[in-house]
Amino acid sequence: MTQKVTLKISAAAAPYVRPDTPKADKLKAARAGISLPPGDLMALLFYLSHDRDAEIRGAAAGSLRELTEPRLMTIVALPDLNPRLLDVIARLHFSRQAVAEKVALHPNCDDATRRFLAEKGVPCLDSHAEDSGEDAFERDASSGDEQPGEPAEEGAFSEDDEEFKSKYQLSQQLGVAEKIKMALTGDKEWRSILLKDANKLVSGAVVKNPRITEAEILTIAKSNIQNDEIMRVICANKEWVKNYQIRKALVENHKTPLPVALRFIATLTEKDLAFLAKSKNVSSVISTQARKIFMNKSKK
Repeated sequence: MTQKVTLKISAAAAPYVRPDTPKADKLKAARAGISLPPGDLMALLFYLSHDRDAEIRGAAAGSLRELTEPRLMTIVALPDLNPRLLDVIARLHFSRQAVAEKVALHPNCDDATRRFLAEKGVPCLDSHAEDSGEDAFERDASSGDEQPGEPAEEGAFSEDDEEFKSKYQLSQQLGVAEKIKMALTGDKEWRSILLKDANKLVSGAVVKNPRITEAEILTIAKSNIQNDEIMRVICANKEWVKNYQIRKALVENHKTPLPVALRFIATLTEKDLAFLAKSKNVSSVISTQARKIFMNKSKK
């Protein structure tokens, strides 16, 4: 079922969300470069984070992540704050304990948001609510013709097409130690996100997560992963390398230590050896060794 989120846009913010507003003006607003009361700015940034223009969406999402703690505390103190805005603050800034606790105690905070915060260790929460998981929203309203001094208007968003990638956005807020912890304990989506992290300690921790599957390991072994340590960990895991497809992928991967790749070549079928012997996508050492083993097996 499509869920609508009704959001009030103040008279001061309305000029920045109209369809005919110049992109430069919208970008300025999305980068929090205009003067608005904190609550109005929060609503505007959320609205613009669902704009049809990718650059505007990205700028607004970045500004939401960069809101300072004093400004967040001011926003969360507003008694009529929309539950959806409380949820966004919770998911982007849960690591700020004072902010998270204030969100949880807000009368408009819904059960899904409280459950999310409870799972993040925020105290004094009702933990019986169900987490709503990932949110998806599609911008579905224009600002109309509101003029300064007129009543605030409402914008509607529907849960349809555009995914609001809360886990990715949350990952941008985490420190290295927190990312490593999440890489070691998080679910498949967290592993996928953190595997691409620029910090090799973070990406390397992903393959040490006890919940990681062989299917994920096979995908990694086939990828152009830049972290050599990940390949060494995979090669050293006796259970993973029992999987023929993983061994084959490791032989073909340039990041696999050469002595290991050469050892695994001997376990491949004649069909795969013949393919490697002719392949231009592996090193000459690998193709030469594959050819030698293939010839020996053919003679037998």
